[in-house]
Amino acid sequence: MSRPIVAIVGRPNVGKSTLFNALAGKNISIIKDTPGVTRDRIYADVDWSGYHFTMIDTGGIEPESSDVILKQMREQAQIAIETADVIVFMVDLRSGLQDADGKVADMLRKSRKPVVLCVNAVDNYVKQSPYIYEFCELGIGDPIPISAANKQGIGDLLDEVTRYFSDELDDREESDIPKIAVVGKPNVGKSSIVNRLLGENRLIVSDIAGTTRDAIDTPVRWNGREYVLIDTAGLRRKSRVKEELERYTVIRTVTAVERADVTVIVIDAVEGISEQDAKIAGIAHERGKGIVIAVNKWDAVPDKQTGTTKEFEAEIRRVLSYLSYAEIVFISAETGQRLDRLLRTVDMVLENQNRRIATGVLNEIMTEAVALQSPPTDKGKRLKLYYITQVAVCPPTFVIFVNYKELMHFSYVRYIENQIRQSFAFRGTSLKFIIRERSEKDSTTIGR
Repeated sequence: MSRPIVAIVGRPNVGKSTLFNALAGKNISIIKDTPGVTRDRIYADVDWSGYHFTMIDTGGIEPESSDVILKQMREQAQIAIETADVIVFMVDLRSGLQDADGKVADMLRKSRKPVVLCVNAVDNYVKQSPYIYEFCELGIGDPIPISAANKQGIGDLLDEVTRYFSDELDDREESDIPKIAVVGKPNVGKSSIVNRLLGENRLIVSDIAGTTRDAIDTPVRWNGREYVLIDTAGLRRKSRVKEELERYTVIRTVTAVERADVTVIVIDAVEGISEQDAKIAGIAHERGKGIVIAVNKWDAVPDKQTGTTKEFEAEIRRVLSYLSYAEIVFISAETGQRLDRLLRTVDMVLENQNRRIATGVLNEIMTEAVALQSPPTDKGKRLKLYYITQVAVCPPTFVIFVNYKELMHFSYVRYIENQIRQSFAFRGTSLKFIIRERSEKDSTTIGR
């Protein structure tokens, strides 16, 4: 099941980014005492009391501002509200109840989503409690006092947020039909690919970047198998000039990738691979999804020669070096070129995502790998690898038991991964490794 989405919203400069960073455990959002600093939604995965959810930080909402940047921030926040399962509505005790707070509250009521009201900057509850309850006038519910800066009251806030997970979100049914997220920056042909696979123009196709506003689930049958294609709004480039007003629509991609089994990352063959493509690919990689890179508009590449395909693929591998396992397919949504191969590749990746390897075979591979390249040592300590076993699929996940966890350097984990891939390929899917420490005495009983 995909993670629930929680959006933090409110007017500018009430402490949303401070709360976001406190929950995320690190300074992700920019914090500055100037309204409008956080103009892009930023996301992070949060764990609380056994619940796992994705949190969105948003730019402040100015309901009636005509300022072009604040208007764009309002639109971005609206997308976050539409996407969220639960909304945290933040107000500020220091400035008191504002007309803008009431207008934001009206916007949230129209969303018909669960809303948790929190009052920030409550540093001394005994002294400040009389001022908290004026926010009850918003008609959103009982306010929860917090101090984001001092990390006070955050536990009570999260308890209220997660209460809606068990009540409303756990009942969502997940289909066994494979879900394929089609993601990429604007105007690379995502909707055209889906339409060509459907054989009809079910999705709007336009040369205007950003036409697809919402993620759209579309069932499709191919070669006797059913799929659900998730077409998404494209990620937009961050502007260097205010007039461009191009903002990330990251959360659309995050939620689509989170729900998907395989992510098809669409790249424009004419423009080549870009920084935005790398950001999109990173989202899918971080979430351990199957990945297929579809280079679209290949028919429009001028002056193709023998070796052009290999050169383009080499450039993708260079920029996305961490995605060495990803499959690459050169297609044309315009002509339908190789779209059948795209779905055959998706099928292969789905199979690899669900592949299980016997424990005995894994330990043979690891034993041979250790014999070929000795584990690292440090200050007289030598790393010993006792045992490996697969514990999950989607992505294939392995646990390695060792004597000193701190000696299991990333590079040696990658070495073990490469040895496993040499035997079983696992094309199109990432592999996850969990390192567990056991004493040498305990290790003798493992797997027996």
